[in-house]
Amino acid sequence: MKHATITEAAFIDDAGLGSTAKRRGRPIHKMLVSFSAAYFTGALVTDLVYWQMPDVMWERFSIWLIAVGLIVAGLAAIAYVTDLLGGRQIDGPAWPGVVGYAVATLLSLFNAFVHSRDGYTAVVPTGLMLSGIVVAVLIVTARVASALANRHRAGA
Repeated sequence: MKHATITEAAFIDDAGLGSTAKRRGRPIHKMLVSFSAAYFTGALVTDLVYWQMPDVMWERFSIWLIAVGLIVAGLAAIAYVTDLLGGRQIDGPAWPGVVGYAVATLLSLFNAFVHSRDGYTAVVPTGLMLSGIVVAVLIVTARVASALANRHRAGA
C-alpha cells in the first residue's frame, strides 16, 4: 500500500476563473413548450383511440398525458419568467405565443377536470373536443408566432 504526503498547497487566484461559456441554442422555455405541446397532442391521440375502442386504459393514458403536460407548462412559464428577468433576448414579438399558449394551457386544465369524471362520458364527446381545440390552438399559435418572428427578423 502506497501513501501520499502533501507537503505544500498552492492556491489559484479565482479572479480569472469566470465562466467563458456562451449561451447557445434555444431558450429552455421554448423546449419545455414543445414538450408540453407534445403531451397535449398525445392526449388527443389517446382520446381518439378511446373513442374507437373504449378501453379504460386509453382514458387513463389521456389524463396522465394532460397532467404531465400541465406540469411541464408550469415549468415553461417559470423558465420564461426567468429568461425575461435574466435579460435573455426573446426573438420577435412574444405576446401572440404567450397568449395562445396560456389559452391552450387553461383549456387543458379544464380538460383535466373533464377527464377526471367516470365512464365513457369523461372523454366522449367533451374531452375529445377539448383535446382537439387545444391542439388547434397550439398549431395556430405556432404558425402566428413563427410568422411574426420571421417578419421581425427580416425587418431587423
